[in-house]
Amino acid sequence: MRDNINYKLEPAAKDDLKLLKSYKLKTILDYAKDLPKEEIDEITNYVDTTVPTQINDYKIIIINKQKVGCLLLEKYEDGILISELYLNANYRRKGIGTNILTNILNTSPKAYLWVYKENTPALNLYQKLDFKIKQTTKTRYFMEYDNPSYFTSKV
Repeated sequence: MRDNINYKLEPAAKDDLKLLKSYKLKTILDYAKDLPKEEIDEITNYVDTTVPTQINDYKIIIINKQKVGCLLLEKYEDGILISELYLNANYRRKGIGTNILTNILNTSPKAYLWVYKENTPALNLYQKLDFKIKQTTKTRYFMEYDNPSYFTSKV
């Protein structure tokens, strides 16, 4: 059942770095199973060095004054890359992610994202929103959304 939960997207601040790094690591390590220690160390190093450089592009998802997730969007080719959308587990399946994604999709001609194959709830949501698989790797799909009404609504 979908709850009508009000959320805000606020710019991330430097004091959100630890939280953002934990979200990004959790997203990766929850679905990239059975990795050798060396690869986990490489991923951790990647997150530690990359997240601070992207801090100005992150948005924190706030519900009832609580930080419950994050969003990272980046310009990509002819649209936008949804680089990260993370919600704490107890805020999932309540329509929040769908609402955030719908708002993004309505304001961009194209949207792209990567999703882990094992992340079936997210994969199902993306397919429900009409994302199409464009590329496949061993563990992930690269998906694209083409907004057919973007240009006609801009005229």
